[in-house]
Parts: sequence; structure tokens; C-alpha cells
Amino acid sequence: MTALAALAFDQAHKFWMLHIFDVAARPPLSLTPFLDVVLSWNFGVSYSLFPAHETMARLALLTVQGAIVAGLAIWMVRTPSRATALALGLIIGGALGNAADRIARGAVADFFYLHTSLPVGPLANYVFNLADVFITLGVSLLVFEGFFLPQERRAGT
Repeated sequence: MTALAALAFDQAHKFWMLHIFDVAARPPLSLTPFLDVVLSWNFGVSYSLFPAHETMARLALLTVQGAIVAGLAIWMVRTPSRATALALGLIIGGALGNAADRIARGAVADFFYLHTSLPVGPLANYVFNLADVFITLGVSLLVFEGFFLPQERRAGT
């Protein structure tokens, strides 16, 4: 349920940004000194690694992504922990949202440009979308659960 909700919310937001707000026709919109709204097409994965411009490369990327999602789905179905299932649902929904972009548009639409002038390496500039937020929240929840939730309480959460 969480995965479907994350996927639907991500795709609805992308539709709105691309077709109603028409972000492509607008100059960058500054929300804060460190966050802008822009349109950026990502042909790869995080930080545009492994760009896939050609159809075969895109299919290879989608195949790897599908295998990862399948593995996470098996984990989600088997886990007794509600927190783990929620986290995995967020990750799966985000991954499916970005995969849907790759299939429909050939690249992932990113809209939020997080930037800083601080010397923090590649984290100084990051463009992302809601699917990436869901993935990050899911991973953060898994890490939190692993470090802070006692083993005996995980099954009941």
C-alpha cells in the first residue's frame, strides 16, 4: 500500500510540475537561499552516474532496477516489522516512480535543486524529486530501526 501511494504521489507531482505548472517554461524559482525549483533530466542514477541515453542502456538500467525492486518486495512481504515494511514500501514506491519516468520519458524528471557554497564535495549540488525523497526517507527509517529499535520490539512496530 505504501509503495503504491508513494508511486502515485510521485507521478501526480511530476505530471503537475511538467504539464500544469510547466516548469520547463519557467526560469529557476528560488524557494530559499539553498533550494530552487528547476527542471533537470537525469539519464542515469544518483548524480547522473551510469547515464543511459540509448534504448539498450536504458533497458539495462531498468532491468537492474527491477531486480532490486523485486528483492526489496520479497523482503517487504517476509518482514514481521511494520517499520521495515513501511520503509521498504517507500523505497519501492520511489524506485517505481523513477522507473516510470525512464519508461515514459526516457529520463527521470528532477525538480528540486539543493545547493550550497560550503566545501562539502558532491553534496554541494543535488537535484532530486519526490521519488528520491521517498527513497531517502525509507533508507533513513531502515537505518533508524537498525540502530535504535531493539530487536524484540521490531516485529511489533
